[in-house]
Amino acid sequence: MARKGKKYREAAAGIERKPYPLEDALSLVQEKAYAGFDETVEIAMRLGVNPRHADQMVRGTVVLPHGTGKTRTVLAVAEGPAQKEAEAAGADFVMSAEEAVEKIQGGWLDFDAVVATPDMMRTLSKVGRVLGPRGLMPNPKSGTVTQDVAAAVNEIKAGRVEFRVDKTAIVHAPVGKVSFEKDKLLENTKALVDAVLKAKPSSAKGRYVHTVHVCSTMGPGVQVDLTSLDVK
Repeated sequence: MARKGKKYREAAAGIERKPYPLEDALSLVQEKAYAGFDETVEIAMRLGVNPRHADQMVRGTVVLPHGTGKTRTVLAVAEGPAQKEAEAAGADFVMSAEEAVEKIQGGWLDFDAVVATPDMMRTLSKVGRVLGPRGLMPNPKSGTVTQDVAAAVNEIKAGRVEFRVDKTAIVHAPVGKVSFEKDKLLENTKALVDAVLKAKPSSAKGRYVHTVHVCSTMGPGVQVDLTSLDVK
């Protein structure tokens, strides 16, 4: 295993191996952040589900009350009046499916999210192998395939976060930046946790949330006391 850097070891040395109340855990994450940039604060929730079973897949979206601290570049794929609606909502790029496919096939990927109207998906599927692995392919379940592209663009710009359990049954998601005021970071984190709890599959049995950790981009993880999250 690769040896951790000196700054990481110094930060980790000040964190006890015990669960902390959420507010204290977030304070530690902010206090121990050491990188020369505004690190993202992330949460990792290990769930009691089996992602190999389709009926136990956990995924969803949530608009964080105070945003993610990152400005996201949005591509809206639509035609007709929907294009003007997307532009008015603040989409950075607006184009038809044919134009988008041509540009993407040429190597263009200067966007962080894609929203599209349903009629654009047949053509847009031609670049599914490019967008899919990057988590950029529009999907009805995440609200990025919709007739109301303006609402989708607004939510993404406002700080909407998509979450999905990975093959190890862990949900990873950003909840803000270390520069955020503690109260705002706390509210964002609670909103994300609540969204994951509401996304619990009916087929999931036993304990749903096993462990929760928070960390900054470069910093050590801090375990969160589940009782401070009111989870079961």
